[in-house]
Amino acid sequence: MEKITSFTIDHIKLQPGVYVSRKDQVGEQTITTFDLRMTSPNDEPVMNTAEMHTIEHLAATFLRNHASYGEKTIYFGPMGCRTGFYLLLAGDYASKDIIPLMIEMFEFIRDFHDDVPGASPKDCGNYLDMNLGMANYLAKKYLDQVLYHIDESHLVYPD
Repeated sequence: MEKITSFTIDHIKLQPGVYVSRKDQVGEQTITTFDLRMTSPNDEPVMNTAEMHTIEHLAATFLRNHASYGEKTIYFGPMGCRTGFYLLLAGDYASKDIIPLMIEMFEFIRDFHDDVPGASPKDCGNYLDMNLGMANYLAKKYLDQVLYHIDESHLVYPD
């Protein structure tokens, strides 16, 4: 069986950043998949499920309600390795194209201090597994250490 593309990225060299993971054609439409890498793989602790779950709820709500990207948002969700998230957008994008959106989204998450949208037994299959404080902290860390001063080496996968 052929190894899928995401398993061909050198995770030893990979640092936190915003990367285009792949582009797929669906009919006439390009779908761009982004790798929003928040922690350094195999180097620092992975994120716990509670804070990842909270970030997922907040980011998905933010994106689907966004004036420009709401209609273009296909999916936002966690990576199984718990080092980041995948974002799928309808359209042909480069990593640098979405940096303003990612700053806006992670500032929203950093500054969010209300009831987490969808965190109820009626709306979510595991609504108790949330950690808003850690989600706020991780969003701030990603903004401060990556997004606010991102350069080309954190926008393109390492060789």
